[in-house]
Amino acid sequence: MVTNNKSTILGLVLLILFLIQFFLKLEWNWLLALQQEEMYKRWSGLTIALLITFQWLLTITRVVKKLRSYSIKMTLIHKWLGALSPLFFYAHSMGLGYGYLLLLSYIFFSNALLGYINLDVIKNNSDLLFKGWMIVHVACSIIISILMFFHIGVVFYYK
Repeated sequence: MVTNNKSTILGLVLLILFLIQFFLKLEWNWLLALQQEEMYKRWSGLTIALLITFQWLLTITRVVKKLRSYSIKMTLIHKWLGALSPLFFYAHSMGLGYGYLLLLSYIFFSNALLGYINLDVIKNNSDLLFKGWMIVHVACSIIISILMFFHIGVVFYYK
């Protein structure tokens, strides 16, 4: 079977570009101005929340017996959306935030990186490595989802 790692390459490039712009403080003033507007923050936040929620569909297609036939197609969609996730994040925020938002950002990008470096990429069929990788990836995804809902609650509570 020939593996296609284009989504991994795209994800790594977008993640590196995000980190470069962050550390070099490169900003697009028009996007920065948009990110200060309340409605833009809410719509871009909704978009990234939908992305995170949609990523859970892969788990559903793997767990629900009637949907298993879609899991291979969902895996491909999951990988491409994961590859594009730094772009979604950048559209929502050029920074990493403070406090729990910094934690959310770190785990979000670490989990994306973990997804890019999946077992198809490292070409390893070890059952132990797969289970360990999957546990860490899913655990990070759960933490991201919890922090996302906490963030949404905080945003709407204080507005």
